[in-house]
Amino acid sequence: MRFEKARLLARHLWHTIFRSRTVFGLFLLVGFVAVYTAWVEWATFRQQRTIQRHYQQEARRDWLNNPDKHPHRMAHYGHYAFRPRSPLSLFDTGMDRFLGNAVYLEAHKQNTVNFSEAGFSTGLLRFGDISLAMLLQVLLPLLIFFLGAGSVAADRENGTLKLLLSQGISGLDVLVGKSLGLFAVSLMLFGPLLLLAAGLWLAALPGVPTGDEALRFGLLILFYGLYLVLFCVVTVLVSASSRTTKIALVSLIGIWLMSTIVLPRASQALGSYVYRLPSKTQFQTAIQADISQEGDSHNPDDPHYRALKDSLLRAYEVESVEQLPFNYSGYVMAEGEKISADIYNRHYNNLLDRFEQQNQFARVVSFLDPYLALKNLSMALSGTDFSRYVDFQQQAETYRYALAQKMNDLQISYVSNKKLGPTEKAYSIDRKYWQEVPDFVYRPSAVFPVLRGEWVSLASFGGWLLLLVYGVRWAANRLTAI
Repeated sequence: MRFEKARLLARHLWHTIFRSRTVFGLFLLVGFVAVYTAWVEWATFRQQRTIQRHYQQEARRDWLNNPDKHPHRMAHYGHYAFRPRSPLSLFDTGMDRFLGNAVYLEAHKQNTVNFSEAGFSTGLLRFGDISLAMLLQVLLPLLIFFLGAGSVAADRENGTLKLLLSQGISGLDVLVGKSLGLFAVSLMLFGPLLLLAAGLWLAALPGVPTGDEALRFGLLILFYGLYLVLFCVVTVLVSASSRTTKIALVSLIGIWLMSTIVLPRASQALGSYVYRLPSKTQFQTAIQADISQEGDSHNPDDPHYRALKDSLLRAYEVESVEQLPFNYSGYVMAEGEKISADIYNRHYNNLLDRFEQQNQFARVVSFLDPYLALKNLSMALSGTDFSRYVDFQQQAETYRYALAQKMNDLQISYVSNKKLGPTEKAYSIDRKYWQEVPDFVYRPSAVFPVLRGEWVSLASFGGWLLLLVYGVRWAANRLTAI
């Protein structure tokens, strides 16, 4: 019987909202923006995918077409790695536009990932860009606030609430019914936007979606649905606690501004201030300083490598490196690559720890702002967050190191120690060995490790839902007609 009362109140709110033609105009406007956004994102996605595939194939072809040459020259010739866009990035672009898309991989040097969209755009991109996720995260809650500000306050103003309560309808019936009605109205936008997102996602996939990909999309639907439920309940609670619709609307707009603009910007600024990062110059200088202390593999008089040479001569009981059964220069290059990579990874991991502290600071703020919790979860599931970018960097660095050491191994095994005369041809090996180096392929993380990385956001989201359940019960016992 209680559910029937709530259902009748939900239906009444539905008819009340759609009685105004302005609502249909707002819905059409949002629909037009969504379709335009989807079209732009699809065109951009296809263009980027085509460009990346072209240059990845060209880089691979150029690598394989190299003639016979010295392996160390091939190590410096290098290769390229391109960061592919996730199919779900068509739904939530996240940080994709601000992160690099390609990196040049060469021996003895770790280059940065370059060619971000933001680097080739105007400063207007700093204000953000429109995506389907942004419409659901920011615009739809604002519409819910406008449509639901008078859900209870208007009934109080015109005396309907007093009539309802006098006829035995409880405060819980009123709040649950109004929340259900408002959520049903929001589904009129939420449903079509999800269908549009699903179409884009399926079109971007190379084939049938895997279980992991389907689970990602299913979790996105779940979290966004709960997010809208949360805002519908907040709207009804604020309306129930306000004496007039005007007061409720002003309060809800203040909540919207605080949750979508003030707190997100403040958390970023405070996180950057508390956990400061070194500049790019400081980062690279520190790495070079440590490498100089360890030894310079290109300097034959370096103490570290002079000691290494002496130990090899004693171990093989020979008088010069030319008498060693392997190429000494290749051995030195392999040792230098190992040392420089270890030093770089140590500094890079320290830098990542600093970034993680900043990001964790923003995640903790999500306990004050459900918008931040959903934003973090949405980007993580869509593969457009900073963690996926770092994962790409680490996989590219693993590939670079393996490539460099492969060339060093070839030099050690197939290049003679004998010094060439001024008229002799430089040492080289057969080009068939270039085919032994596989092309770079990025492999994204599975969904469960991604969720483990966002456990704070999950806890925050769950906490907000539990808080609202308590808030509904508390407000229902104190709901009055005055």
